Amino acid sequence: MRLFAPAAFLLGLSTFCAAQNSANWNYQGKTGPLVWGKLDPAYQACSKGHEQSPVDMRGARLDKALAPIEFHYIGGPVTLENTGRGIVAHVDPVSSIVAGGTRYKLIQYEFHRPSEHAVIGKLSDMEIDLVHRSDDGKEAIIAVLLNEDIGEPNAAIATLWQNLPAAAGASEKITDMVNPGGLLPADRGYWTYTGSELTPPCAEGVRWFVFENPITVSRSQLRAFENLFRMNTRPLQDLHGRRIEANE
Repeated sequence: MRLFAPAAFLLGLSTFCAAQNSANWNYQGKTGPLVWGKLDPAYQACSKGHEQSPVDMRGARLDKALAPIEFHYIGGPVTLENTGRGIVAHVDPVSSIVAGGTRYKLIQYEFHRPSEHAVIGKLSDMEIDLVHRSDDGKEAIIAVLLNEDIGEPNAAIATLWQNLPAAAGASEKITDMVNPGGLLPADRGYWTYTGSELTPPCAEGVRWFVFENPITVSRSQLRAFENLFRMNTRPLQDLHGRRIEANE
């Protein structure tokens, strides 16, 4: 008797095998961003794509038709993972946004030092990228810029930083209810453009929303991350004629 594996199982197995067989990459050295496109045929978009991220927020055009993003964020447990390249916060897909009439579920958020995106050529001290996915597999990423401030530490980051996994491959479960809304600025005006994932395979077709107003991070919080990752960002990419739009 011949047995047939469920399609979902085969798809998961295929994804797992692809991840296991993909080439190693990093932010510096011989496997850094300048050669990502040469490390693996699956990474070709990193060097040949014309809609790559991050970019410089410069020359944005006001579009009055752009509606505010609807946030439906709910507090919940978080698992922090040290990937060896950065810190990723994995969450249950209970929070969501609505942008452009599409609902996207929050699946994780990532921390970068310095910022991935620039504003008129200037990088911020850090960036948080909140990754969302729609039911049909489309991605929308919200970028929050962070600048050092001598005032009080950011409360949401303080909760996360108490459990920072120091070793590559390690993870820490935070059972306290962490609401990702605490990582957003009060004024949520944004720039938006079509770009890509920030890391290999650099898949394109991602809708980016970069908040115009940064939030603050204390010097001690900045140094705690810097002690683990001094730099984990990709260089700015060419717009290749893409438009950056801004809402009111």
